[in-house]
Amino acid sequence: MRVATDVGGTFTDLVAIGPDGIVTAKADTTPPNFDQGVLHAIDRAGLSPETFAFFAHGTTVVINALLSRTGSKTALITTRGFRDVLEIARGNRPDLFNFAFKKPAPFVPRYLRFEMDERIGADGEIIQPIDLASLEAIGKVLEAEGVEAVAVCFLHSYANAEHEASVCSELRALWPNLSVVGSYEVCREWREYERTSTTVLSAYVHPIAKRYLGQLEAGLQARGLCSAPYIMQSNGGVTTVQGARHNPIALVESGPASGVLGAAALGRKIGEPNLIALDIGGTTAKTALIRDGQARITTDYKIEWHRTNPGYPIRTPVVDLVEIGNGGGSIAWIDDGGRLHVGPKSAGSTPGPAAYGRGGTEPTTTDANLVLGRINPKLFLGGEQAPDIENVQAAFQRFADRMGGSVQDIARGVIRIANANMVNALKLVSLNRGFDPRDFALIAFGGGGAMHAVSLGKDLLARKVIIPANSAVFSAWGMLMSDIRRDFLMTRVEQLATYPTDTLNMVYGDIEAEAQKVCADEGMDASRLRFERFADIRYCGQDHTVKVPMAAGLLGLAQVGQAVEDFHAEHEREYKFRLPNDVELVNYHVVAFNETDKLDLPPKTITGATVSDALSGRRVIDFDVDGVHESAAYDLNRFEPGMEIAGPAVIEDKTTTIVINPGCRATMDAVGNIHIELGN
Repeated sequence: MRVATDVGGTFTDLVAIGPDGIVTAKADTTPPNFDQGVLHAIDRAGLSPETFAFFAHGTTVVINALLSRTGSKTALITTRGFRDVLEIARGNRPDLFNFAFKKPAPFVPRYLRFEMDERIGADGEIIQPIDLASLEAIGKVLEAEGVEAVAVCFLHSYANAEHEASVCSELRALWPNLSVVGSYEVCREWREYERTSTTVLSAYVHPIAKRYLGQLEAGLQARGLCSAPYIMQSNGGVTTVQGARHNPIALVESGPASGVLGAAALGRKIGEPNLIALDIGGTTAKTALIRDGQARITTDYKIEWHRTNPGYPIRTPVVDLVEIGNGGGSIAWIDDGGRLHVGPKSAGSTPGPAAYGRGGTEPTTTDANLVLGRINPKLFLGGEQAPDIENVQAAFQRFADRMGGSVQDIARGVIRIANANMVNALKLVSLNRGFDPRDFALIAFGGGGAMHAVSLGKDLLARKVIIPANSAVFSAWGMLMSDIRRDFLMTRVEQLATYPTDTLNMVYGDIEAEAQKVCADEGMDASRLRFERFADIRYCGQDHTVKVPMAAGLLGLAQVGQAVEDFHAEHEREYKFRLPNDVELVNYHVVAFNETDKLDLPPKTITGATVSDALSGRRVIDFDVDGVHESAAYDLNRFEPGMEIAGPAVIEDKTTTIVINPGCRATMDAVGNIHIELGN
């Protein structure tokens, strides 16, 4: 049996695929002991870890530690004269005209930022040898201050890691209980501030990630797990527990990445290579674009970035996605000017939406969907608990008393605002990057994806909407479709005008040799290892780059010329122009894949039943601008491939509600995915 669990802000999801079919389960997320939620989900599914041939896990422990500032007390050791790089940061703040702007506080205060005498040039040559004698005095301060983790980041160590490696080795030998992270271990790209920030944040979460992974592994092994568990990374691949311990910052977007990669894998199987993926959970909504069956990977990632805050950069490969604070548990609120807002604050699982009856008194998106008749009260929370309708009505009535109108009007407004926020996010990954949404299908999943997908698809003018089988736990399923993946990036600027094939072949060969050794040390199967190459290229004189594929094997003039032409075409597509200027390669990028065994979704049984056999009832549903209609409700478990229905309708089970607006048509494919034609 192959099993995956995904820890979200509200629920922990589980998917298991075995000889007898698919098992799914949901359990409440249990912060701060997230491993308990995983074990509860396994119990609710009635599974025993001793039967698992493969176990993958997506975790929010890293991002939660960063956002809640609950990581470890961290120090920084850097080159003399550069202790304030974190404080100086960048001047390109988003809130440009705010004269009262204050930079976000660094994760390491100045008294814990130490300097050492050493210097390496941008070409990797040693200008001043390192003096390790000063480490003893630094170590005494670390002990006295109760520091748990140390980040080591020297100037230009991306070009030569000798000094960093010696300091890290010495620290680990002298203070074995200290978590030590060198920038050469987590980020081999240039840009001093971004590399320092990445190293510091990785050190900040290192102890808590090690503890969490250890607790999870021990809990699973105590229940009989024989195989080694795998951890989902932000780059869309899984890694070993050992790999995750060495580079915990690579887990920063662990959960969202799996859903996007699952959507890409599903799209390739059903002949839909161009997709806009949307994952609506209890706390957030995440969206990403998939083109030609591939999700875009970027290292230009920030946490806590928004309209007025520059956030903190993390240079680690991440699926290129946009995340907003709008989910099923997002709380509606009224500002001082009397305007209605939704999110980003979430009710989570405790106390949860007002309908949970656990003490929550503020209306949420879930409560609004309940008021509008979209959620079947009999199937609320899997049919295990009746919604607290009185509490929901009271929550919306307080808003109606302040703003005027009825409870229904307020609920409709909450859904409109939530949808508007999500449409804006969908446009950021499509229109804003030069893609026409009419060329893409919208694939929606997560607990709330199926409820909002049709309205969002119509607003976006998407070609169609796809709701995957087991959509409520689809991100967990995505982990079962992921290979083990490690990314190796290195900055070395090369002018491509002269086509330096000897240099390119040497550097790519060295990186692949290093990748092979790292993967072998982490226990990966060498016979299943394969590499993909990429290059970050820019016009000479530009600041930022565009990533393009680079051919495998021995590179010649033709292969390098093709990469240059791919750069021109991609630059023109995204920025609407190309230049006659010379171009240069900035970052070498090698991806190592270790293939895992995969099980496809089993085909749905066809009994010959008719659509009327799947009809479970009728109820009045408010479709907002599409009107209020008496609508047919169909049981998703009795829906079969080939069945076709027209809206207004819903298809539902204990975990999923698919809302089909008037004028839209829905049908099921062979494995249970629902395809909805929007009638735009």
